[in-house]
Amino acid sequence: MQSTLRPENSKVYKGSAGIATSACLNLLSIPNVVLEREDCYASLWQKNAYDRLKLHLAKNFCQLPHMAFPLSAPTFVPKNMFVHYLQNYVYHFNVDPLYQSNVESAWYDRIAQKWVVTAKNRVLGLVDEYVAEFLVVATDENSEGFIPNVYGLNSLKGLVIHSIKYDNGKKFGDKDVLVVGAGNSVWKLLMICAIGVLKHQLLFVAR
Repeated sequence: MQSTLRPENSKVYKGSAGIATSACLNLLSIPNVVLEREDCYASLWQKNAYDRLKLHLAKNFCQLPHMAFPLSAPTFVPKNMFVHYLQNYVYHFNVDPLYQSNVESAWYDRIAQKWVVTAKNRVLGLVDEYVAEFLVVATDENSEGFIPNVYGLNSLKGLVIHSIKYDNGKKFGDKDVLVVGAGNSVWKLLMICAIGVLKHQLLFVAR
């Protein structure tokens, strides 16, 4: 085990909430460590979001602390513009995550009155230990795609994917498609499919 002591703040995050927390701490000159499981910040937006995704809330409800969206930005910011906004935010506030750091445990040492966090470097295979007075956990609640075990699903000959693996509808243009789900994303996917991507039948089941 490779040990690293950080006596002030240690933070675990994945997503824009973690970026914003680190930025606010940096503005106050409070040292902090950002642990990121993936190889980039906001991986949900950069890797697991379909091409035509937009913020489902108006931009003034989605901007991060201390940096507004440009006045020229549309009310509902598209994916690529939001990723660019996050890139500028990370650079401007000097947020410097430790990428490929998979947190394995976090516990509070009541004697030392410190948090102890262990994280495995996914590239080097080393396990680092971080000790801090405060711990902020800012993980996304929707970071993992889940496909339920539906009877008969294993016998289906077609492709079965979760929406986090959907980028666009080009591969489905000559196929019948069944969309199962509820919420903003499923309605967006239905609209994308319905306005000309699909030449065959489109079905929708609300779960």
